[in-house]
Amino acid sequence: MLFPKQTYVERRRVLAERIGSGLILLFGNNNSPANYPGNAYKWRQDSTFLYYFGLQREGLCGVIDCDEARVWLIGDDIDIDDIVWFGSVASVADMAGECGADCCAPMSKLEKLVKEAIAAGRRVHFLPQYRHDLMIQLMDLTGIHPARQREMASLELIHAVCDQRACKSAEEIAEIERACEIGYKMHTTAMRMVSPAVTEQEIAGTISGIAESYGCKVSFQSIVSMHGEIMHGYPSPKRLESGRLLLCDCGAETNENYCSDNTRTTPVDGVFTQRQREIYSIVEECHDFALTLCKPGVRWWDVHFGVCRLMTERLKELGLMRGDVDAAVAAGAHAMFMPHGLGHMMGLDVHDMEGFGQTIIGFDEETQPRLDQFGTNCLRFGRRLQEGFVMTDEPGIYFIPALIDDWRAKGHCAEFIDFDLLETYKDFGGIRLEDDVLITADGCRFLGKEIIPYHIDDVEEFKLNKK
Repeated sequence: MLFPKQTYVERRRVLAERIGSGLILLFGNNNSPANYPGNAYKWRQDSTFLYYFGLQREGLCGVIDCDEARVWLIGDDIDIDDIVWFGSVASVADMAGECGADCCAPMSKLEKLVKEAIAAGRRVHFLPQYRHDLMIQLMDLTGIHPARQREMASLELIHAVCDQRACKSAEEIAEIERACEIGYKMHTTAMRMVSPAVTEQEIAGTISGIAESYGCKVSFQSIVSMHGEIMHGYPSPKRLESGRLLLCDCGAETNENYCSDNTRTTPVDGVFTQRQREIYSIVEECHDFALTLCKPGVRWWDVHFGVCRLMTERLKELGLMRGDVDAAVAAGAHAMFMPHGLGHMMGLDVHDMEGFGQTIIGFDEETQPRLDQFGTNCLRFGRRLQEGFVMTDEPGIYFIPALIDDWRAKGHCAEFIDFDLLETYKDFGGIRLEDDVLITADGCRFLGKEIIPYHIDDVEEFKLNKK
């Protein structure tokens, strides 16, 4: 277990007190076969189970009985066949003692606990499930079909978990810092490798090895591509080409599954061309401008659109955009160049708690997403920042040929975009810069002991000297 037992006891106490009554089910993950049962994907514990129980073993479920103030750890002990192949592990009773659970029982007990609660008219609280085996188990326990489980999940529990997990404790921040240190090694290694002599896959494979050698794994499938205009441009076997840019968006998970997430864009030749420098400098300015705005009480919605206005102003100076800045942003014209939100929460999930639903974790009654507007519909977060939030700051500018053709054909936002000039950027690619920041009492700060080079001169000097 990463943190002291009392940390998990207190987290569960706070959760039970807020929910008040009923039974809370928190499922851990099972093994997931890749192509047959004996060949499984690398196992990863469910983040919420990990947050409240801290146990790294498959096949467990935590049950919090709010009415009786009792916590159960449910799971079967492994048998001799498993021990032969995988070695001995702690018994469920020992794990219950480690995490401070009051009781333990085999998995067969779970059905009895749930059926008794339902028969007594008590509420059974559960979270939306994202793995089909657990959806089936939940259906067997409650009778709720997987197609209806998301709508039937407990909103009270979702909001309570979100509120607890959103503000990171000092011990959690220290663990995220460790993930950022691994991320620093990954990104600086990738930057050193960037040259016409290597392929995208070579770089991606090397940084994945770093993530696994220092921690658990990459925090998401690494994006390593000369086609930075593709939001999820996964690595290909192509060799890097002189004159292009390589966008690398990757992160690491520590052995306890706290995450990092950074993006850097590096010139293949080590030096930016004039056109690349012009676009990069806008992204760099937007990245740093966001940091000046972030502090408790400020709406992330306002940070995002503050960056969008600055980006629009700078693109006007290059002649790519025109007209009134506020009108252009209100119309969503800036989304031609940045069709995503400024950033997201990060913690035990790289997109922290996004599985509960984008609108639930990222928005409230004060800020509601515009799901009807391209670009704004991809804003993952909008509500007011609080001390202890961990956010990513990731502006970008992209030139997406198909999007350019689509908007031009429709005349969409034509009053704000110079499509003739934009046509000459179709072979540009894209640029994104991303860092992980902690919201502090009076502002924000970078996470990680060392900052991955991102200012233009620093990137070129890093490539020249190969530090």
